[in-house]
Amino acid sequence: MPLTVELGVSEWAATRFAISPLSETVAGLQQLAAQVRRAGNLPWVRWAEAELARKPLRLPGVWPLITGCRASWPSFLVPAPRGAGPSLEDDLEAVLGTTDDQVRASLRRVFGDDLPGYAAALAARPCEGLRSLAGELRTAYDRLIAPHWPRIRAVLEADVAFRARQLAAGGAAALFAGLHPSLDWRAERLVLAGADRTVQPGPGGLVLMPVALGPTHVMIKCYTTTQTTVRYPVRGSGTLWSVRPPSGNAVRLIGRPRAELLAALRSPATTTDLARRMGVTPSAVSQHLRILRENGLVARERSGRSVLYVLTPLGAALLDVAGR
Repeated sequence: MPLTVELGVSEWAATRFAISPLSETVAGLQQLAAQVRRAGNLPWVRWAEAELARKPLRLPGVWPLITGCRASWPSFLVPAPRGAGPSLEDDLEAVLGTTDDQVRASLRRVFGDDLPGYAAALAARPCEGLRSLAGELRTAYDRLIAPHWPRIRAVLEADVAFRARQLAAGGAAALFAGLHPSLDWRAERLVLAGADRTVQPGPGGLVLMPVALGPTHVMIKCYTTTQTTVRYPVRGSGTLWSVRPPSGNAVRLIGRPRAELLAALRSPATTTDLARRMGVTPSAVSQHLRILRENGLVARERSGRSVLYVLTPLGAALLDVAGR
């Protein structure tokens, strides 16, 4: 039997998109634990493993909660973000806002009534335990996610902008059909194929969250401490870690700086992120982007406070043809 989430008018009206640095942190740790290993993220995994070999990272509270041969993990570790694009501190504040009863209920759903020692200790003193977990998650983010967060965030924001256009053009059916092949929208019901349980949604609408470091399948959590979350693989993740220089043909056609910019925009990015990656000033990047945009090779998309540059079909075709 598939997993079905019924959405009334009020729930659908409250449904929104969000991105979460904490979600990426937990997903990245699960990649390192080979819980949800995804081939496209192997370059990041290799980098992270080398980083941890250089300087080990101790996570005595978080690690046993998210690893092991279990089908789930405590949902209070990744609550639904309160805004569209919160900071890590916003996410951790939501974690610390979990009530004692919510912590204990989440642990029982994952481990059953006979809690293992580390979970039992957390259940006995939830407030103190959550503060310790928040500290570990902050350290994990600083070491493993923060160096790559501008690139990850750019891809996540580009996904949200694309989904918003899908929703505007085709409604809920088009939106959910495009999120993932296993999702379907049927008469005010969101259906996840391959699941074998029926759940009731949490308070409010859904929070749709693209994930770059997560698995290839959709994760629906109805028992978060806030709203029901639907975490799905982000669009364009295949280009996130690729570092492919432009071909000689593209360089000869439009010059090396602009060819390198086009190649870098296989993953959407901001001017600041592009300048950092290319080792030049933002003003220099802006000048080249202006020329590329005037010639229809790149486009601008606003996502919240950020302006993302993306390849147009013409820009992608130029890279493809020049590469061949």
